[in-house]
Amino acid sequence: MTGPLVPFREFVLKVHSRCDLACDHCYVYEHADQSWSTRPRTISDEAISWTARRLAEHATTHALPSVTVILHGGEPLLAGPARLRRVCEELGSALNGIAELDLRIHTNGVQLSPRYLDLFDEFNVRVGISLDGDRAANDRHRRFANGRSSHPMVMRAVELLREERYRHLDLGLLCTVDIHNDPVAVHDALAGLEPPLVDFLLPHATWDDPPPPPDGSPTAYADWLLTVFDRWTEQGRPMPVRMFASVLSSLNGGPSLTESLGLAPTDLVVIETDGQLEQVDSLKSAYEGAAATGFDVFHNTFDEVAAHPGVRARQLGLAGVSETCRRCPVVRSCGGGLYTHRYRSDSGTGSGFDNPSVYCADLAALIRGIEERTAAATESPAVRAPDELLAAHQDLTRTLLAVLHDTLDGRGGALWDDAWRLAATVEADTPGAEALDTVLAHPYTRTWLVGALDDVRAGRDLTGPAAERLGATVAAAAVRAGLDLPVPVAYRDGSLYLPTLGTVLLGGPGERGTAVVRAGADGFLVRRQGAAPGTELRIAREDPEGPHWRPVRVLRRAPAPGLLLDDLDPFRDCFDVPVADRLEAERTEAWADRIAEAWTLLADAVPDQAAEAARTLTTVTPLAGGAAEPGRHGHGALGVGATADAEELALALLSGFRRAKLRALGEVTDLYALDGTWEHRTPWGSEHVTFSRLLAETFERAGLGLYDPCFLTGVPEALDKIENAAEVTVDGKQLISAVRKEISGTRSAAEKNRGRSFPPSGRQTNVLASDQKVTFE
Repeated sequence: MTGPLVPFREFVLKVHSRCDLACDHCYVYEHADQSWSTRPRTISDEAISWTARRLAEHATTHALPSVTVILHGGEPLLAGPARLRRVCEELGSALNGIAELDLRIHTNGVQLSPRYLDLFDEFNVRVGISLDGDRAANDRHRRFANGRSSHPMVMRAVELLREERYRHLDLGLLCTVDIHNDPVAVHDALAGLEPPLVDFLLPHATWDDPPPPPDGSPTAYADWLLTVFDRWTEQGRPMPVRMFASVLSSLNGGPSLTESLGLAPTDLVVIETDGQLEQVDSLKSAYEGAAATGFDVFHNTFDEVAAHPGVRARQLGLAGVSETCRRCPVVRSCGGGLYTHRYRSDSGTGSGFDNPSVYCADLAALIRGIEERTAAATESPAVRAPDELLAAHQDLTRTLLAVLHDTLDGRGGALWDDAWRLAATVEADTPGAEALDTVLAHPYTRTWLVGALDDVRAGRDLTGPAAERLGATVAAAAVRAGLDLPVPVAYRDGSLYLPTLGTVLLGGPGERGTAVVRAGADGFLVRRQGAAPGTELRIAREDPEGPHWRPVRVLRRAPAPGLLLDDLDPFRDCFDVPVADRLEAERTEAWADRIAEAWTLLADAVPDQAAEAARTLTTVTPLAGGAAEPGRHGHGALGVGATADAEELALALLSGFRRAKLRALGEVTDLYALDGTWEHRTPWGSEHVTFSRLLAETFERAGLGLYDPCFLTGVPEALDKIENAAEVTVDGKQLISAVRKEISGTRSAAEKNRGRSFPPSGRQTNVLASDQKVTFE
């Protein structure tokens, strides 16, 4: 087995090995492993002490901030209050000052009473109760040995736990699925108890001992669960349901939330009443001794158990599932199902777990059913609507700024604090708020924030332009809004740069200090701090370049949109090609002509893409070479090299725009997960690439193919591959749907452009998600 050892964070402690019910679906007493009969009824003092010692040892070794211990059985309440108190005291004492102890108990509820709950309140032990639904559903399996119903006693326990004095201890309800029960009745019975969580469990089964046969449907368990899902949705999702939450999370690129689904490595170990250390308890359904490790708390550390081959096999993620599962599009959500449910004694592989789950068809149908039902609600609007993408990026920029401010925690210095305070004043004014949004939306604001946040998180202080940018941003917004507000801004090497506006020249190289910027009637005033009145510089925003002012020029030549030609911003060097120096003034007109000529070709051949680019691109920056490429963050800027002719520039702009858009989507949505786990052959070549690169090249080729159909070769095949890949998420599928619609019926319209060619680069994207907005307070 390869990969680093995964420390345990969840410990199931068996405090009693017998039960007061005779549930006929219990894996402990009714399935293959009958080792319970040879174990002590109650855990001994010695086993408790050694368990506590091993827990503290493991938490110390791995610097664990917390550990979860689940008191289990049999029926753990049969251990009695005195024994449970001993357990709580020993564990709490051993972990005191080392790790936080999260204590839980899973019970059938029959014995639950105030004397137990008062004890649990003292040690903050949260309580989960097993309940299969209404009385008819619960009585199908959960009865006493004499056949008497346990439902009234369990309901009494649930109601006791719902009392105000104990409500904080309520962990939720565990419900084992039986397809012969009415799913709506089961849901309504559970929801009516207002639990903080419901966890539906598939009955334990293997290929040797499959689940009860369905009545006609090959996906009866999925059908049952989807009926519950529909009722749950119809009722407004009255409580969290772990299984559904896990599927929804993984469909959107997030983690699994339960051991029974997903590819997360196991981090659970079981301590039996005799101190034996075992793997996950459900393995007792597979065969006698399946859960055994040969270790115990008296002689072995938890690290030794973590290195056991059986444990490591459940920590391999994708490599730990069968070949059939690795090819399945839903494996990221399913994870091959619960490890126990994969067992087949005659698999012929040497490992009886190298199979799909016995519930394979049900899990696939469940995941696809939830995806179909929730796609519209879970899809990010940024994928289909350019304006939503712009809004998401504005929110992301503000969130990054808030995080930077919070992370600095007062270490930004006086100028930073002044700028933050003045930003609130600017934002309180309607034109000021709009102007501040404009400056924050400048593409190189994001570059500044990402770099500054990296520095601060690494323990480095903000220095130079990174420390001074907030003041310059607020000053630029105040000038744009015409607010009569003095804003102190630092300058260095005699230069003061105002984002989106230009650079004020206050002195020569090496000169540094602080100046106050204040908006005037048609521009702004700049006065060095301490300088005498009347010595300030007066800058009109429309002034041409002069001895004290270098404006950010604007390219205005129809049909191209008005674009900032930003060759001044100190954070503009965010391209793979170095940026060029400041352009001579006479070259600006030539740039405007070249871009307008290229834009004319784009507007004629791909009017929709040209229109979208006009709404999202705001800035071009001259590069020392190359054609056109996006910056590292966002999608408002393109770097453009000295491309020879209009047609080559048109394709370069289109290519850069497509890559910039995909990068922008990757920063605010989850288009895929598990990138790099598989490699995919590209239909336009023999190269095998990661999923992110396949997606990037396909998206770029689809856009270029509308200009020149030769790029569409292989795109439909690639779209099929992406749509059926395990890595793709709901947002990724939404994007593929949009691309299909984009290229549908357009080939003949693009025939007039046949013969042009331009090689796409297919660069990868970075994922950073946020949906928050910051205000300055």
